[in-house]
Amino acid sequence: MKMKLKGLWLHRDFRNLWFGQTIAMFGSHITLLAFPLLAALYLDATPFQMGVLYAVEFLPVIVIGLHAGVWVDMKPKRPMLITVDILRALFIFMIPVAMYFDFLRIELLYVVVFLIGVNTVFSDIGQLSYLPFIIKKEELIEGNSKMEFSSSSASIVGQSLGGALIQAFTAPMAVIITACTFLSSALFLTRIKKKEPPIQKVDKKEEKILGQIAEGLKFVTKNKVIRGLTISAMIFNFFTVLMEPIFILYVSRGLGLPPVYIGLIFAMSGVGALLGAFIAETMTKKLGIGPCIVISLIIAGIATLMIPLATLLPMYLSIALLIFVQIVDSSMVIVHNINQRSLRVSITPDNLMGRMNASIRFCIMGTVPLGALIGGALGSWIGTLETLIVGALGILLAAIYLAMSSIRSIQHLPKNPAQEEVNV
Repeated sequence: MKMKLKGLWLHRDFRNLWFGQTIAMFGSHITLLAFPLLAALYLDATPFQMGVLYAVEFLPVIVIGLHAGVWVDMKPKRPMLITVDILRALFIFMIPVAMYFDFLRIELLYVVVFLIGVNTVFSDIGQLSYLPFIIKKEELIEGNSKMEFSSSSASIVGQSLGGALIQAFTAPMAVIITACTFLSSALFLTRIKKKEPPIQKVDKKEEKILGQIAEGLKFVTKNKVIRGLTISAMIFNFFTVLMEPIFILYVSRGLGLPPVYIGLIFAMSGVGALLGAFIAETMTKKLGIGPCIVISLIIAGIATLMIPLATLLPMYLSIALLIFVQIVDSSMVIVHNINQRSLRVSITPDNLMGRMNASIRFCIMGTVPLGALIGGALGSWIGTLETLIVGALGILLAAIYLAMSSIRSIQHLPKNPAQEEVNV
């Protein structure tokens, strides 16, 4: 008996976008491990150089994130997505060529990683802004769920696959395979047939571009729903980043867990993300989109507060507890993200879509360096366990902020941006 396809599985253009972005996501996650391993194993990079390599990956979001949003709004989305996939592949191909001619240096790797990061910024903003043109508003939850499913799968498999490829085929061949994932993504995108609406002509002078950036930021700050979602996301991201490096110290030194179990615990976040992508649509139908956004974040905060209990348990029970926490936390974060992304694109005018996504991304990513620095300082000052408690309470603070806003009362996605005030 043949399985009957339904929903967006039957949507040809969405399938091509989804398959293409899925392949690109795997390529991106492979590079997250492949490039650091390349630096460590082939270039004998120092710890400081490894840190710089990590920082360079995130630098493009802060440097060009807002300008990228304007550019995305000024250009057709599909050709732009195809172009950045091809450019990422070409930049990656520079690595094996440099290795073949023996002129690969850590400085060149910095440049390549930065250039890939620049194109990834355009890809991420472009994909978020393109999806609403491909599918209907009422299909956004399903569409974002499928995208999150792919992202979660890539996060579970991608980095381990990167290590396996280097082990099996050597680093140059692994990098070539990674470049091919981006070319494959571009090929899928060329198969999308739906035409985008005409782009509104804008003045490309720098002062006008700055004005358009300001327009995107103004929309995010003036729209009470998107402002609430952005502030909550900034609070959540700040305290999550505050916890991440401290959590590694806690499980390795505080609990004394062997690396194999630490790897298992971290892998469970990917499993939880898959679960979240599966249940998001059902939860939204049962609760309504606003309550689902709030409740999922509350559950994530409560789960995170359970981490310190691992100190009181025998090793294997503490491992089981942390696995449970990772699955619950990551699944609820994915449910939250799917719903808040769907809500914000449904109430954003088409001509502001890129700037809205870029402005929010800029605000959220701006919390990364500050959260990491304060987390490290708190860990040294009050201890790792206490810092984790502060982080968990901060995540709950983000949920409480949303619970006190009018977002909690939104039941359905509006049919068009003008309906936002009606449904809030």
